[in-house]
Amino acid sequence: MQGLMLAVLAYSIWGLFPLFFSYLNHVSPVEVLSHRIIWSLVATLSLSLLLLRGRLLAKALQDKTTLIWLGVSSLLIAVNWLVYIWAVGQHRVLEASLGYFIMPVVSLLMGRILLKEPLHPLQAWAGGLALIAVMWELWIFGTLPWVGVVLAFAFGFYGLVRKVHPIDGLNGLTIETLWLLPLALGFIAWQLFTSDSQMGFGLDNQTTLLLICSGFLTALPLVLFAMATRRINLSIVGFIMYINPTIQFLIGVFVLDEHFPEARLVTFILVWLALLLFVSGLWQMQRQKQSSLSS
Repeated sequence: MQGLMLAVLAYSIWGLFPLFFSYLNHVSPVEVLSHRIIWSLVATLSLSLLLLRGRLLAKALQDKTTLIWLGVSSLLIAVNWLVYIWAVGQHRVLEASLGYFIMPVVSLLMGRILLKEPLHPLQAWAGGLALIAVMWELWIFGTLPWVGVVLAFAFGFYGLVRKVHPIDGLNGLTIETLWLLPLALGFIAWQLFTSDSQMGFGLDNQTTLLLICSGFLTALPLVLFAMATRRINLSIVGFIMYINPTIQFLIGVFVLDEHFPEARLVTFILVWLALLLFVSGLWQMQRQKQSSLSS
């Protein structure tokens, strides 16, 4: 029960991100990203020392292969963060939530195509329905829901890299933010020395505090998620993850009052059906695995 509560709390915090970043709409998305990188590094380094994981971090920093691949994953997570922050500022939270709804299906298909992982027929149908949902958007609105597509694929490839080159979440994020730190500091320096650039940091106490908190808020659910996965089955964690885009969807519609055309309801219905098939396939594969182990 403790693991379940930790997982629910982690995904609920992620789901509330649109509300948090909506208070930073007056700040450049690149500046928000830069501060998120800087303060995430401060948070993860502090937690690593507090949780006595310094030796694991030092060991990872000496592994050249791990460092190179975490450099790749750092670029992918930076793209994901930047597009998400921009989407919240442009009142496109619904599109962002769509990306996180289809992300598990994208990750599943990547695993099947690139890693030759087993795929249940129901999960193959889930992938087909997710593709139909994207094609529906293209047909009805004349454009791809690119925000959702970029978020899903950036995070999907990010998960793929982290799966092939595993490292614990806390130290992994620490190294990723170390890779991104020069870019973040470079942008901040450019802001400082460019007279026509308006900085959000230092503008007022609330904005400054929110920019600092963005890093710590990034690290908190990651730690909770890591604690949850040690206590409950990953298949349960995989199911609970839909709390995140569900909360984002509800915030977009009922709190931020985003425009929600009726035609887009068809998109989400197709995606929700895909998720039902995805979870059903995951559950059946888990049952088959348990049956084979017990026999």
